[in-house]
Amino acid sequence: MQPETDACGFLLTQSLPQPKADPNMPISPLDPTTESEIIEMALSDQISFAHIQALHGVNPDEVKALMRRRLKPGSYRAWRKRVREFSDRRAFYK
Repeated sequence: MQPETDACGFLLTQSLPQPKADPNMPISPLDPTTESEIIEMALSDQISFAHIQALHGVNPDEVKALMRRRLKPGSYRAWRKRVREFSDRRAFYK
């Protein structure tokens, strides 16, 4: 299958595979206040990853990597389980 191109022959960005964030790779430098706000938003069941990305420019994989680095392992697993369960029940959730 050929990648999608525009009229000029340039590759369209949505047709390119998006790389996954490595949890050990540092994301763009964020001050501690912003990191804390992102973590608080991610822990909230009412805030979506899209909203976090719109406010802070951090994609969902980077949010997950930040959460993995900052939360205790058990807390991170519980959060991921909760997010997965909600996303299975709702079409548009984190």
